[in-house]
Amino acid sequence: MASHRRPKQASRARVSVLTLTAAAAVALTSQTAQADPKPSKEEVKSKVDKLYEEAEKATEKYNGAKEKQEKLEKEVSDLQDTVARGQGELNDLRDGLGSLANAQYRSGGIDPSVQLFLSSDPDSYLDKASTLDQLSGQQVEALKKIQEKQRSLAQKRKEASQKLEDLSTTRTQLKKKKTQVKDKLAEAQKLLNTLTAKEKQQLDDQENRASRDSERTAIGTGAKAPSGRAGSAYAAAQSVIGSPYVYGAAGPSSFDCSGLTSWAYAQAGVSIPRTSQAQANAGTRIYSQSQLQVGDLVLFYGDLSHVGFYAGNGQILHAPHTGASVRYESLSAMPFEFGVRI
Repeated sequence: MASHRRPKQASRARVSVLTLTAAAAVALTSQTAQADPKPSKEEVKSKVDKLYEEAEKATEKYNGAKEKQEKLEKEVSDLQDTVARGQGELNDLRDGLGSLANAQYRSGGIDPSVQLFLSSDPDSYLDKASTLDQLSGQQVEALKKIQEKQRSLAQKRKEASQKLEDLSTTRTQLKKKKTQVKDKLAEAQKLLNTLTAKEKQQLDDQENRASRDSERTAIGTGAKAPSGRAGSAYAAAQSVIGSPYVYGAAGPSSFDCSGLTSWAYAQAGVSIPRTSQAQANAGTRIYSQSQLQVGDLVLFYGDLSHVGFYAGNGQILHAPHTGASVRYESLSAMPFEFGVRI
């Protein structure tokens, strides 16, 4: 009689492992199917352009913090020099009073009030009429000068201390802004790295063609910059076409947007503020594009975070963003706010 054995059942543990493995495979397949496809070249460019815009905003804030830091450093240095000179003058006044005390001693003894002064702070008794009554006119004058100098020095020291606190805060802000710029640029570079070498070259060629077209449009109309400082500044900007964009740079070999405009005006002998937002208030505002003249500053975006030169016939000359160089571009490439005539 044949034996009929029941098939051996798989262990519960093995069933669990197989079930989990199958479930994972299904989930992986589902995720793969739903995964976003690689972004197109145009999508990458759009995202990168947005990151460059954000980096520029952070760059102008960085420039503002850097400018404030440099101003505070000078003010602190000047105050410290003033305090040092004042201390020297105070020492001379004290030496003079000491000489007066020596003369009194030789003539019969030091006046008690002078003796008290030489061993204490004059503020504690100079305000007392009884003390002043005991001093000669020469002594009173000397003590008053010392008192005024001490009070002046105390005020200068207080100012210097406050400036140093502001400087410390500004340096912290500067470091933070610099980090923000670098993070945006790193994110943009990460996106660009998803493109093939061919796609990157195509984007570069596209930007170069657009710049050449803008240059031909601007120059082909025969529009000329006005004479005077605006014309000289615009000519200076034209002389550095092709120079690389570097955030925080203001020439002579690399620039950011406001670095180019402030440098160019400096070559014309005119000092304008460092940041685009401050440059927006450096002259007369021109709100109509039809009234712009070659050499006018042009401001973009609601927060005025980008600036360049008007080049004529709807074109601008500017330092665009990291990875690009000083070049011509269409005014319509960015949201125009207004022009500024220096």
